[in-house]
Formats: sequence, structure tokens, C-alpha cells
Amino acid sequence: MVQMKKKASTGSEDKLHHAAPNPSRLRKAKALADEAVKMRKIFSVKGPYPVIRAALRARGWVEQRTHGAKQHRSSVNRASLNDGKSSDDAEREEDPDELHDLMSRLVRNEMVYFCWTNRRDAISTKNLHKDQIVNYFAKAGSLVTKAGLCVNLRNLYWFDSADPDTFFPRCYRIGAQDEKHAFIEDYRWTACTSFLRWVVERDQGAKRSVQTVQGQRKQSKRQLTPLAFSQMISSALKVCQEYLQSLEHGDIDTSLEMAQVLSQKEWAEYLNSYYLCVHGGASAEISNYFVSCCKAMLQRLEAVCPQIGIDGINNIWIIKPGAKSRGRGIKCAKRLDQILQLVTSDLMLVKDSKWVVQKYIERPFLIYGTKFDVRQWFLVTDWNPLTVWFYKKCYLRFSTQPYSLDTLDRSVHLCNNSIQKNLKPSQQRHGGVPADNMWLDEQFRAFLASQGKAAQWETVVVPGMKKAVIHALQTAQDLMESRKNTFELYGADFVLGCDLHPWLIEINASPTMAPSTPVTADLCAAVQEDTLRVVLDRRVDRAANTGNFQLIYKQAAVEVPQYRGINLLVEGFNIKNPRPLPPLKPSNRSAPKCLGTAKGKGCTARRRSHRSGELKSNGAEPAPLLPEPSVPPPTKIPPLHPAKTADKQVPLCDKSHSVVLWKSQAEASHVSSESEHAPQGSAEILSHERLPLLNSQTKQSSAPPVLQINV
Repeated sequence: MVQMKKKASTGSEDKLHHAAPNPSRLRKAKALADEAVKMRKIFSVKGPYPVIRAALRARGWVEQRTHGAKQHRSSVNRASLNDGKSSDDAEREEDPDELHDLMSRLVRNEMVYFCWTNRRDAISTKNLHKDQIVNYFAKAGSLVTKAGLCVNLRNLYWFDSADPDTFFPRCYRIGAQDEKHAFIEDYRWTACTSFLRWVVERDQGAKRSVQTVQGQRKQSKRQLTPLAFSQMISSALKVCQEYLQSLEHGDIDTSLEMAQVLSQKEWAEYLNSYYLCVHGGASAEISNYFVSCCKAMLQRLEAVCPQIGIDGINNIWIIKPGAKSRGRGIKCAKRLDQILQLVTSDLMLVKDSKWVVQKYIERPFLIYGTKFDVRQWFLVTDWNPLTVWFYKKCYLRFSTQPYSLDTLDRSVHLCNNSIQKNLKPSQQRHGGVPADNMWLDEQFRAFLASQGKAAQWETVVVPGMKKAVIHALQTAQDLMESRKNTFELYGADFVLGCDLHPWLIEINASPTMAPSTPVTADLCAAVQEDTLRVVLDRRVDRAANTGNFQLIYKQAAVEVPQYRGINLLVEGFNIKNPRPLPPLKPSNRSAPKCLGTAKGKGCTARRRSHRSGELKSNGAEPAPLLPEPSVPPPTKIPPLHPAKTADKQVPLCDKSHSVVLWKSQAEASHVSSESEHAPQGSAEILSHERLPLLNSQTKQSSAPPVLQINV
């Protein structure tokens, strides 16, 4: 009973404490809050970002909390390393005298000028004031989704002369019917090149990581006949030769039947034999002639195919849901029927074309026999002009299992920390790989130096990552919402090939900043602090320190024409009603071939002009044409010969129609003066079919018609 009373009294004291704070602390909080409101330094943080919150408070910003203090404490404690401390202790260390909580209450009705959030749907950019700063751009799906990146990089040739196949593994939206056919053709072609490489490596006796113990057993039991093996090599060489001709545009005059090297049945037989050789371990006798032909073809392909070095011999593809993150739903497969079956299992994703099939990098650069990828940050502060900041530091994420193509399990081939943190490291993994599965870039550079490749970090890896980031942003620039006072931090994932060439895998929005390991605890905090230096400090001082962020690209600004609201007017002049002429009368006489006062003068002039053209073409000088004397036109038109039918005559025109062919000199001069002001393309002589319509229109209105078009 005593304890309950004491607890009740403690609660009442807390309420009284919040209701009546210390006067000195209240005056201090009010002064700081008023200064922040005056300087427009009110911020809001949604999500576990204690580093951002602390850095802004150090700059004199005051937080406006949208949630209760209890929710705020829980979110902070989930994101921070408590080191065994309770939630109350962590909160007291962050705000020992509760000054920040008091200032937050004082500015709860003020406008927020800086907002950092990890949820894109938390704020609508359309309702923001122009002075408000946010940490994400709207309409970023064309960049941060796998399907969007796959589609946009195909349009790189419109923005730059670079080839996306040099830094982005070929990718297809298998839900789209046309891209599905393109993927099937690519898979078949890759099966041919992989088989040629398998023949060469088998002849050289190279140790391949894809050959399993089970495959060695099958090798002793299964053996292809020499005829079937020679047919496979011939088919593979034909397909590769056809591909080379298509690159050289040598197939333009080839019919569609000739372009189809193998039929559907032949392709099915070839793939089955390919699976037996490469995946099943079947063996066959290889002649030196076939080996030399395969080597020659591979050399020709390597000169024009930038991705042939990452293909390997297994033809493995990685299947990804286009809009998911943290490795969810990603699988690897190496048979065509398995890939199509995996994709078509979810009809909704197929309908939305969200499934992405991408060529798997079968020959990555390994560290102690273990696969890894590189997480590289970059910052975009503007889309017009495109301004890109590249972070000088990065970190590596290792797999918990040694690399092998014997199994296609995600634990071997996906290095996402969200997947590997739940797995126990394999006992077969090399001891040099860290237990927390992460390395700083300094540790990787030291490893490269031990391998005699120290210079390739600055000459191959870093320049390749910068180019890939810039090219990806160029293709998405027109699709992003370019808003001033907006920035966004992205995380790009790269896999290094066996030659240390970086290959862009994907770009992530709102990359995780959780201090999951000692590597990320220090590095993620530095990235957030340097982001505020670029976004806030550099706004005040252009020479401010930007930390490890380096400006690698700033595009020339493109001025967007402003809409002034001017209406586009199209004005014209009406044609006055001409004087009616007597109707035409049919006659049995033949109509003269040329109309004119002097007999045959018009026809003579035309013949003379035609003859002059012939003389000019023959090299002779044409005779000069004399100008025709101006003779007033007759008042009557000679009758025209009517058209004859089988039994009756049909007049050329009805009595109700009239033809304006001649005018008096006064009318001619009057009309010619008006025609100078008439719009281009108006006819001087009108056909008899148009006159009744114009006459009726001009009788109704004599004002010039005006056509108004609103733009």
C-alpha cells in the first residue's frame, strides 16, 4: 500500500513538473526557440536517425516532434547502440535537462524548414513551401527500382556515348512479352558462348569451380557420341557467327528464314545436350580442330561483347522482384524452363512487368575464396542542373559461405547484410574474412596491395563506379521531379569482376544507416554528418568543408521557358464575292487548246519554254522569250466541248455554277492588292465547286474571320 501511494505521488509530481517547469530553464528554452524561429531553423526527423538529430541541434536547430515523447524514446533507442543502458538512461543522456523537449513544445505550431524521413509517403512534395528542405525526390521509381533502372539504361545513347553493357549486366523485364522473347534469345546465345568456353577450358585442363563431385561421377557414366558433340560445336559456331554478322550489319539482306539458324526443335535438343555437358558432367572426345575453332570464335566475341567475361560457362541468371529490397524474393537459376517457371508463378507481378531477370556475374573477384559486394554512397542535390556528390569512402559486405557454383543458395550469392546477418559463418570459409562480414575500403586496398594490385583501386574501381553512377542518373533525369531545396542520399551496390571492373547491380533509396557493425557504426555516422555539411553548411558558405563528399558531376543548367499565358491568334482575310458571269453554254465545237486573245500565243509560249528546257539540257543557249503584251481579257468565255457518253451529252457544269477565269483590269488590280496581305497558300483562281460555298459564307458575314487557339 505504501509503495502504491509513493508511485501515485511520483506520477503526480511528474505531471506537475511538466505543467510548471523551472522558470530559468523555461526562459532559456524560449530564447533558443525564438531564435530558431527567427532564423528558420525548425526541423523534423522521422525514423531512427540520432546522428541527424544531434548534428542539427549542434547547429542551433530546434526539433518539432510529431509523436509523443514515449514513441520518440523508443525509436531513438532502437537505432542507437545502448551498450546495455536502459531507455531512460539513453533519453537522459540525449536530453539531460529536458531542454530540447521543452523547446519542441514551444515550436509545435511553427513551420518546419528541414525534414529528414525514411518514408517517401510521409510527406507530399506538392504541398511544401519553396523554403522547406526535404531529403528525397518524388518519382524516383525510374532510378531506385530494378525494373526502372533496367529500362532507363537502355536509353543511355540519347544522353551519352557510353554503352550500358560495359557497367550494367544485361537485364530484361520478363513480364513484358517482347522482352521475354529477347531474354530467351539471349539465353540461347549465352548457352552457345558458354559451351565454346567449356570446350576450351576442358582442353586446357583448367580447374573449374563449377565441377562438383556429383558431376565427376556422372562424367564416368555419361558420354556423348562424337557425332552429337561435333553437331553441338557446329551449331554453337553458327549461332555466334550469325551474331557477329548482325553486329556488323551483314544480315540486312538476309531473309528471316536464313537468320533463323536453328529451329525450335534443334534448340531444344541443343540445350539438353548443353545441360548434359556443363551441368551433368558428360564427357566427349575433343579434337584439336574444334578447340582451335572455339578459341578463334571466343577471341572475336571478346572484341565486341563487353560482358562475355562475366558469363562463365553455367549460364546462370538471377531473378528479382522489381520493386522489393533487402534481397527479398531473389533467386538464382540456370535452366531456361526453371527461370520461366519461377517468373510465371506470380501472375500479378507478371502482369505489372515487375519481375526482372539479370545475367549473374559468374566470375567475380574473390577475397579468400569468398564473394563480396561494395556499398557506395552518392548524393544528388539538384536535377537541373544535375549535381552529383560521390563519397570517397565505402565498405564491403561478405558472404558467410565460401563461393561456389555447386549450389545456387542465396547464402552464397547474395551479400546483403539483411540476409547474411541471420546466418552463421561456414567453417570452410577462410579465416581472413571478418566475423562481422564487413570491411572498410582501407582494408580492401591493403588486400589489393598484398596481391600486387594496389594501383587498380584508383585506376579501375573508383573511376568505373563514378561513371556508372553518372550514367544511371543521366537516364533518369527527365523522369525525376526536379524541386529546389531537395536532396537525396542513395546507396549503390557494385560487384567487381575478376579483372576488378565494377558492375552496377542496383541503386537503393533511403539506404540503411543502422550501426549494425563497428564498420557501419563509424562510417554511417560520418556519411550523415557530411551530408548535412553539403546540404546546409555549403548553402551559407560555398567554401565550407564537405567532408568526404566529392563533387564529380555538375551539368550545365538548362533554362525552362516560362509560360506567359499569351493566346496564339491566327488571323486571315475573307475573299470578296466576285461579279457573277454568264453561265457556260454547251457547244458542238471543240474547245480551243489554249485560251488567249492571240491565236495559239499561250501554247506557243509553253512549247517555246519546253523547247528552251531541252536546249538547255543539251548544252545550247535557249532563245529569249518575248513578254506577251497585256491585252484586256474578253467579257465572254469561248464555249467548251461537252463530255460525250454512249447515248447523251453531259454538260461540264451546271447553270447554277460559275467559273471565275477572267477579271477586268480594275478588279484584277484590286484583288492583287488584297492578295499581298492574304495568308500564304490562298488561291487566286477558285474552282467552280468552291464558289457557291464561299458566296453563301460571305453573304452572311463581311467581317474577316479570326481563329483563336489557346495554348
